[in-house]
Amino acid sequence: MPTVLRVDGYEIMIYLHDHLPAHVHVFVAGGEVVINLNCRGGELEIREVYKLKAREVRKALEVVTEHRELLCSMWRQIHGDF
Repeated sequence: MPTVLRVDGYEIMIYLHDHLPAHVHVFVAGGEVVINLNCRGGELEIREVYKLKAREVRKALEVVTEHRELLCSMWRQIHGDF
């Protein structure tokens, strides 16, 4: 699973052999949040949260929102169009 972005201690990964919908795994402070990108429109969706505080989840959403276009592009490069 390649790390596609690191921002302020948040490591964002896209697994190589993953499934739709397009999403990222965000790791920080020993925890993880999985966020659906909804690249074709709509809001980001938190799918799963493991061992993170609410403020860490909010920051992860901010980071993914800021870099959403890049992350959707990276998903397409790794998995093809969807």
